[in-house]
Amino acid sequence: MIEKIIKTEDEWKKILTPEQYEVMRKRGTEAAFSCQWKRLGKGVYHCAACDLPLFRSQEKFESGTGWPSYFGPVVPENISEQKDLSFGMERTEVLCARCDSHLGHVFNDGPPPARIATRSVAGGPTGKRYCINSVALKFKSEK
Repeated sequence: MIEKIIKTEDEWKKILTPEQYEVMRKRGTEAAFSCQWKRLGKGVYHCAACDLPLFRSQEKFESGTGWPSYFGPVVPENISEQKDLSFGMERTEVLCARCDSHLGHVFNDGPPPARIATRSVAGGPTGKRYCINSVALKFKSEK
């Protein structure tokens, strides 16, 4: 079980940039194709608010949507999902499991699984597309 981090909105405003606050705390969305980083090498993408490891670089793929896309989290326990009915759509919202920051959404149109299992041992494609706002992540390179 992940220990929750709970802060007031004023505390989050001191930690996050205005754009991060809008996306992560107010459930906004950054503009498509606005990601400041493209290929950063091998490493792990962490929650920009609480530093929880969320996605590995080897699970990142080019979806053509304009947002960073991943086919699975580092471990399922590090993210939570909830139904999102905003804007007249039914989607699945992805949140950081530790600080409840909005990360993006998950869709069932990602790369198809290479095996019958939901996820291969090597972390292969799952059929999922975790469409994540880049401002919600910070990259830590593996050395």
